[in-house]
Amino acid sequence: QVQLVESGGGLVQAGGSLRLSCAASASLVSFNAMGWYRQAPGKQRERVVVITNGGLTNYVGSVKGRFTISRDNAKNTVYLQMNSLKPEDTAVYYCTARADLYDYWGQGTQVTVSA
Repeated sequence: QVQLVESGGGLVQAGGSLRLSCAASASLVSFNAMGWYRQAPGKQRERVVVITNGGLTNYVGSVKGRFTISRDNAKNTVYLQMNSLKPEDTAVYYCTARADLYDYWGQGTQVTVSA
């Protein structure tokens, strides 16, 4: 049973920064990829960014240049550094770990950006 625990969410003013963490109960190299998704009220879940085992990243256009995904394999932890935050970034952010036949999800952490 793989567990992913997000932390670091909170309330921040527009233009501010937050750093989200995702602590996994298993080695990150055992997964095909790690990623962050978000879901705002009344909207579909959106893929924010994915990082492969080889380090390749793919960001949704709205966060390019502002968000950065990184990982610390020794700590089994994935991070999402979010800079220049905008009110439209407000959402619950979820960490995901992709295995061959199953995707694992964290419980989510709320990010609220005030105007």
